[in-house]
Amino acid sequence: MERKEKSVYELQAEICKTLSSPKRIEIINALKDGEKTVTELVGILEIPKANVSQHLTVMRLKGILKSRRDGVNMYYSITNPKVVIACALMREVLNELLAEHSRIANIVRKS
Repeated sequence: MERKEKSVYELQAEICKTLSSPKRIEIINALKDGEKTVTELVGILEIPKANVSQHLTVMRLKGILKSRRDGVNMYYSITNPKVVIACALMREVLNELLAEHSRIANIVRKS
């Protein structure tokens, strides 16, 4: 395998690790329709501002989010809408897996 190709896999794994937090996926969901302030995200996520800020910083440093300041407010948004699509696809995969497990469980119970 070419070194360049391996680097791409390593970067992809880093992004996936960044998105492995349920709160970070919640942040993406909250931002899918447009930018929000840190205060708005604190209200949505129902966790302390320090925790929200920490998640936002990690996601911004990995290039998933971008930020802009307007006065005293810091606004965050998703850098690439494909991140939202990727998360939605993974959710669909999860729903299909859960449906299949449920179907199998029903068959076993009826046996």
